[in-house]
Formats: sequence, C-alpha cells, structure tokens
Amino acid sequence: MTRSHTMPAPIALALLAGCTTPAPLGDMPAAASPQQAFWQALSSHCGKAYAGALASEDARDADWAGKAMVAHWAACEEDRVAIAFHVEEAPPSSSSETVGRENPWNRSRTWIVTRHGAGADTRFTLKHDHRHADGEADAVTFYGGTSADAGSARAQDFPVDAESVALFTREGLDASLTNVWHVAVDPAGSKDARFAYQLTRRNDPTRRFRVEFDMTKAVAPPPPAWGW
Repeated sequence: MTRSHTMPAPIALALLAGCTTPAPLGDMPAAASPQQAFWQALSSHCGKAYAGALASEDARDADWAGKAMVAHWAACEEDRVAIAFHVEEAPPSSSSETVGRENPWNRSRTWIVTRHGAGADTRFTLKHDHRHADGEADAVTFYGGTSADAGSARAQDFPVDAESVALFTREGLDASLTNVWHVAVDPAGSKDARFAYQLTRRNDPTRRFRVEFDMTKAVAPPPPAWGW
C-alpha cells in the first residue's frame, strides 16, 4: 500500500500564507524627490502672507533689527513662485506732522523662484526683483543664482551665478561676488512651520543675514510690491 504524502491542512495554509507574492514595484507609491517635495512645500503657501523678523545678529544688519516684515506669496505659476518681501521702515523723526501716521513700508523687493528641468535633473533659480516706488527697476536687480544639486525637501542653496557676478562687478559690489542664498520652507499645515531666507558669503564666514517667518498663522496680504 502506497503511503500518502498529502500535507496536513494547517501546515499547508501556514506555508501558503508565508509565500504570498509581493506587490509589483509599480504598484508602490514612489517617494517624492527632494526637489519635488521642496516645490510642493513652497507652492503650498500660494496667496498667503506671513509675519517675520530679522533672525541673525550680524552688526552690519543693525538697521533691520526690530522692523516688522511680511513675506507674501503674491504670484504662483506651474514653474514660478514670486514672494514679495515687505519691510516696515523706521519711523520718521518725531514731529506734529507724523503723529498718528503709520510707518511707511519698503515694498521694493520680490524673490522669484523658478523651477527648471524634471526628475533628478530639476534645479531652481532664485532671482531678486528690486524696484523703486514708481515701479521702475533698480540699477541692481534680477540677481541671484541656481541650485547646484538636489538640495533637500526643506531647503535649497543658490550660489551666485555668472550674470550676477557681472552685475555686481559693474556696480562695484565686490563683497557680493561670492554670495550664497538659502531658502528653507515647511509645507502648509506643518507643526511649527517656518520660512527662512538667508544670505552668506563664501569668502567671509562671518557674514550671515537671515530673516524668518512664522507660517503657522497667516496675516492679511499687504498691498502689491512696487512694480507688481
């Protein structure tokens, strides 16, 4: 009589459970690249405005200390975000003519971040649009740089580009020839969300200008930046 080799049902079920075919890789959600995550975070604030202040302590920026600041996501496109940077000016010298008036605001600055390329080759350009109150461009405007690598999901660095070096050289701004700008942003709705803009210089380790904005609570959007 031939011995049966039929496997007991409990053991067979256990083995089948342990040999489940894994899901195809194509069915698994792909992790966002650092560039994609950064752009999503930056774009998630479109239309919003946030209050901020000087966060660095470089003595060269003493005139910025204590001034109210607002960053306004004033214009958003598929590959371009414009953030107007409004700074309250120092109050004028006291006189009967200024009592009760609000301090004037400097609305001359707009940061423009543009996305280029796709996938792992995605890079970002940061440009500074500087205008006068009548909307005319300043002599020093549209300078900045392009990210040199993937950066991170929260932050990107922008070393000064050749076009800006030429502009700074022409205008006698030699101290700016090694500028590196840094932009950090948390997605909307994140706990303790912050936005930061920072300037450092490769040839001067002591140089650091940084402003930070509290993104946990939006403020009323300010008037348009000059020229916008």
